[in-house]
Amino acid sequence: MKEVVRQISDAEWQVMRVVWTQKQTTSKEVGEILNDQMSWKPATTKTLIGRLVKKGLLKTQAEGNHYLYSATVSEEASIQEAMTNVLDQICSTKNGEAIAQMIEKATLSQKDIKKLIKMLHEKEETAPEQVKCNCLPGQCQCSAVREGRNAE
Repeated sequence: MKEVVRQISDAEWQVMRVVWTQKQTTSKEVGEILNDQMSWKPATTKTLIGRLVKKGLLKTQAEGNHYLYSATVSEEASIQEAMTNVLDQICSTKNGEAIAQMIEKATLSQKDIKKLIKMLHEKEETAPEQVKCNCLPGQCQCSAVREGRNAE
């Protein structure tokens, strides 16, 4: 899969969310859906769609005097990639805290919570006593501790 997340700006994510939901849509429909929250002019929506087409994340299909747009990447794969990228950007010893913060901030259903509890119980069976740092020296405090320096 392409490195979608690193290619998509926050505004482009909003467009992609509409396209994923609609499956196939026009720039006018995207603009109408986002207009209330984003207050974008039609030209802004068309510019963002154009960028996404250029990046290969949307494909076009001519229909009459307008184009239909559809995603070339799935929402699920894009979300999974976004989450992986977040965890890859921080020290592995901080993954648990980052996930805890995401859970704290997220609105979760009872079903979501049960799934998370089940996953945590399964993960617990093979979890190490302590997570090892995966950073290069100088990227976090863990390496300073390993090298015997003060980790303030």
